[in-house]
Amino acid sequence: MANEEECRAALGRITRRLAEVDEDQLAEHVVERTISCRIPDLKVAYRSRIHAGGLDPFEPTDDPTAAQVRITVRSDDLVALANDELHPARAFTSGRLKVEASLFDLLRLRKLL
Repeated sequence: MANEEECRAALGRITRRLAEVDEDQLAEHVVERTISCRIPDLKVAYRSRIHAGGLDPFEPTDDPTAAQVRITVRSDDLVALANDELHPARAFTSGRLKVEASLFDLLRLRKLL
């Protein structure tokens, strides 16, 4: 099991990776949304905001359910996703990555992966 520090570093890598996406592509596929990432095995959650300019840094939150896009992932899987050792689509279809969002948001986010 990854620790909280490793998970925060993984979220930072994901944020930096999104910053590398072409500005026009990002603007085409992103609508401003709040995002939460709940890590149940560590009993922690983080919140961010995605927008045409990228993804804001993740900050701890006590209420991950308030976000428009809610992600749940175990600590080891989060680290594997950030290290490109686990493909997001495979993690999603196998139940290792859970995403609660509107169908519209899911389709838009899928294009960025």
